[in-house]
Amino acid sequence: MIFYNPKDWYLSIFRFHKADTFRALLPLLLFIALYSAGIVYLETQYLKLSQSSNARNITIMHTLLGFAISMLLVFRTNTAYDRWWEGRKLWGNLVNNSRNLAIKMNVFLPEEESGSRSFFKQVIPLFASALQKHLQKESTRLELDEKPHPELPDFSGVQHVPNKVAEGIINKVNQLYKQKSISAEQFIVLNNELQSFMDICGACERIKNTPIPYSYSTFIKKFIFIYAITMPLGFAFNLGYFTVPITTFIFYVLASLELIAEEIEDPFGKDSNDLPMQKLTDTIKGNVSDILS
Repeated sequence: MIFYNPKDWYLSIFRFHKADTFRALLPLLLFIALYSAGIVYLETQYLKLSQSSNARNITIMHTLLGFAISMLLVFRTNTAYDRWWEGRKLWGNLVNNSRNLAIKMNVFLPEEESGSRSFFKQVIPLFASALQKHLQKESTRLELDEKPHPELPDFSGVQHVPNKVAEGIINKVNQLYKQKSISAEQFIVLNNELQSFMDICGACERIKNTPIPYSYSTFIKKFIFIYAITMPLGFAFNLGYFTVPITTFIFYVLASLELIAEEIEDPFGKDSNDLPMQKLTDTIKGNVSDILS
């Protein structure tokens, strides 16, 4: 995720970074510019349709379609941002619930349960790390410690690691209850945090695995492209070679909105504007370590 000063206009306008849409769209922008120049050349040198009395009516189509495409892009970007913000709220809840679970275990556990404190000190941040890698589809072998805890199953061959980590946490809490280390009332109090882990995981998977419908996404791309390549047909009559920069700029604006929406609708990737899951995981690890030390 890119951290920046929103009040710094100079850097926002003149700074280009690797995530800037201009870099991604450069080949298409060059194509649109050359295409527009070719249309203007044919019009001014050979066709000369601007001399017709009905030539000015051609631009009416773009005026009418401009409103429709703007509404589509507004809906597209709002939907994508809602997915990004929901993902951020889910990870914020994970941070809070991890802290709450650590605080409750620190209060509920007797002082002689140092091994259990060490277990939760390592396994609570492990869930956040496992969820991050699960959402990014990274296959990695997770280990807790040099001496693996028998409460957690072996991760070899396990596809859904967050499930197993959450299962290990609940299994450990259940053992503490059976051993009378925590009371029945305390066991019930811990249930909200224990259940929230998989609730958050499931909600993140819903965002990750349910992109915007394919037909809607392809329709917007086709609409933008057709709208852009037909603009020179109308603008060449009145604007001449000014059609080239104007058409290229309009296509850049419309296509950039679609690219931005594509990037932020999946907030769990590794793009520059995705959620800082690694930083949030480090925050959980640091907070839990301070609480249970």
